[in-house]
Amino acid sequence: MELPFTTEQFLNVFAAYNTAVFPMQVVMNLLALTVIYFMFINSAMSGRLISWILSFFWLWMGLVYHIIYFTTINTAAYIFGILFVLQGFLFIYAGAIHRKLIFRVTWNWTDIIGALFIIYALLLYPLLGYQLGHRYPTAPTFGLPCPTTIFTFGVLLFSIKHVPRFILIIPFIWSVIGFMAAFKLTIMEDTGLLVAGVIGTLILYFRSDKPVPAI
Repeated sequence: MELPFTTEQFLNVFAAYNTAVFPMQVVMNLLALTVIYFMFINSAMSGRLISWILSFFWLWMGLVYHIIYFTTINTAAYIFGILFVLQGFLFIYAGAIHRKLIFRVTWNWTDIIGALFIIYALLLYPLLGYQLGHRYPTAPTFGLPCPTTIFTFGVLLFSIKHVPRFILIIPFIWSVIGFMAAFKLTIMEDTGLLVAGVIGTLILYFRSDKPVPAI
């Protein structure tokens, strides 16, 4: 796959985005912490709130990052943007309206894998990127597609109900496409994207409702 842009151009898009939207990166991280908090709360509203936040992440990535910024160097970003926006509406449809997404921490083996993905997305991803020379603002911050997709798979693994398979299609596609591009651009922290996409999709595709111990 030949990319229509250079690594320098790609990193410059991050710089333009990060500079323009600051302090939105702080808001994104606070929203991620809010998701984690509500996964521990046994509330009928938790699943809907988490679904709304995930929806916001994907709508933001589609409209703001892909369509406004990434299209400046890659016209295919219009397609990515549309897909990400669609994914945002799928979270609203499945989680906020039909309540097919219910999250609870039970610490079974899928929760542990989900927690590892979340920790990677929020902590290890930026630390590894820093060690590899990707420094702010020319670095992919949380709220951008790759770390946020990893986080999404981590959260979905905490669902106690079978996750509708249509929810997995776009994140899985992006995990493959995003990794292939990142590999060519030597953004090696995105290796976690492929790992989360493949492992997360396989688990969620075949897993049924998760047994939940009585409180």
